[in-house]
Amino acid sequence: MSRLLDAYRATGADLPFGDPLAAHGVAMEGYFWRFTQPESGRVVIALCGINRAADGNWATLGLAAHPGGFLRTAAHPVAVADPHRLGAVAGEAFRGEPDRLRVDLGPDARLDVRITHPMPWPRRAFGGSGVLQTIPALNQYWHPWLLGGRAEGTAVLGGEDWDLTGAQVYAEKNWGRGGFPDSWWWGQAQGFAEAAACVAFGGAEVQAGTLRTEITLIVVRLPDGRVLRLGDPVVSPVRAQVTDEQWTLRGRSPRWSVDIEGHGAIGDAHVLPVPLPAERRNVPGALEHLGARMSVTVRHGHRTVWSGESAVAALEHGGLTRARAEADRRGAAPEATDAPPCAR
Repeated sequence: MSRLLDAYRATGADLPFGDPLAAHGVAMEGYFWRFTQPESGRVVIALCGINRAADGNWATLGLAAHPGGFLRTAAHPVAVADPHRLGAVAGEAFRGEPDRLRVDLGPDARLDVRITHPMPWPRRAFGGSGVLQTIPALNQYWHPWLLGGRAEGTAVLGGEDWDLTGAQVYAEKNWGRGGFPDSWWWGQAQGFAEAAACVAFGGAEVQAGTLRTEITLIVVRLPDGRVLRLGDPVVSPVRAQVTDEQWTLRGRSPRWSVDIEGHGAIGDAHVLPVPLPAERRNVPGALEHLGARMSVTVRHGHRTVWSGESAVAALEHGGLTRARAEADRRGAAPEATDAPPCAR
């Protein structure tokens, strides 16, 4: 039975009540943290993709901040994803665990944070991907496992030292059999008037065999602690209209509705790397705004349960062709595979 389960999880899928945080052994296991300080307007993100090549695992690493446009990325030659729990390690450059995150991409690109007062994903049959998590061999799965928390620690970002103590914390994991899909859209926000509120969404061209369709998922942690998830194609579909500067989402279920509007100027976006796992290299793949605006309205029937606005939201539009064009426009070159861990 254990071998059958291991083989099933190796496709990227999870049984109901399974643990999506443990590594599956697919081509890419992605780990992402976001720290938000609404009072100062500061935002820091850290990312690690554990990628599988024919000769072993390697890592896509990144550390970015707003305001100021700081970005440092690297392709690290060795990496390990924990098969038993959430955990990502790339030598001395990156170590991510449920309650601590350490990044060292050079003397001017470091982060060391402990996470306290976590607000984890509630124990449910399904994670962020809903029933889709049970379907083998999808090109992308998504699970926002931490919907709030408090940071204690610091970051070194270029020539500045930032105290992140008290920052709101969000974290997620995504994974897939071939790395990233052909195109995707994503967003996340804290920094609302109600500190407990958290919003995240993720959408992509999902593919399994010859089946290809667009699916968008929305997760909202309401200020009272209730967690809503919309995006099951039949029961609670979400419609998304996305450009590089505008995100409009409408999610509906028999009882709930969630409307999201987001905006960010393309000139303010970071160009983040995505891996080509088998080739052991990163390429520009995602335009991500770290200090965008997002408004959210949640209704139960015709009654508005909660609405909020954030001026420190994250909004992303991904796709290799589009992001490469933007990187070329800015004069950013694709990252080399033999770059040292502190390479930009």
